[in-house]
Amino acid sequence: MNFKFDEEIQFLKKNVRDFVQTEVEAVAMAIEKEDKIPERIIEMSKEMGLFGLSIPAEYGGLGIGMVGKCALYEELGATHNGYTTLIGAHTGIGTVGIVELGNEEQKQKYLPDLASGKKIGAFALTEPSAGSNAVALKTTAVRNGDKYILNGTKHYITNATEADVFTVMAVTDSTKGAKGITSFIVEKDFPGFKVGAVEPKMGLKGSHSAEIIMEDCEVPVENVLGEEG
Repeated sequence: MNFKFDEEIQFLKKNVRDFVQTEVEAVAMAIEKEDKIPERIIEMSKEMGLFGLSIPAEYGGLGIGMVGKCALYEELGATHNGYTTLIGAHTGIGTVGIVELGNEEQKQKYLPDLASGKKIGAFALTEPSAGSNAVALKTTAVRNGDKYILNGTKHYITNATEADVFTVMAVTDSTKGAKGITSFIVEKDFPGFKVGAVEPKMGLKGSHSAEIIMEDCEVPVENVLGEEG
């Protein structure tokens, strides 16, 4: 069995390693002091395709599969963790749900912009009263015609202040437990959606976590991710 990476992955690994060592490491202390990743680093990351690690090539991503993704994560893991977390949250839970569960219309609408980094992704599950108990959600989603109306608060949401597209979990049927929870693709500009308090953190500078608040937030029916429940 051949355990070597193919030429494409080896080439990408070298490029990412060089980028990390020469560009990101040079500003690591500045990120730590200013709690901000320089825009130049973000733009270079976009140009390298790092925002498309999880996205198939037909939607503008690198299309390198899980082994290739892990190989590049290994290189990214050698630098400032705030930068790595911004990329990782976007390419992981911020986009994988749409890749795996989205219908073709959703994929065509969202994945190209997520792959290019034009839009940033985030994942909104954790709540003040539920913590990591995913079945104890209080955020509700009630269908009203061609929309769902979402109400609730999430917190500790990584990338919340930068994100444009959120995968949000909400209760659609409280009598069904875990089977009564539904995923939604929620855009930051939807009516009733806002970012709340930003959490102060001891570490992970440059990666921002905040609460998101939905007050009669209007989400189109076509933005249900997968099936209801």
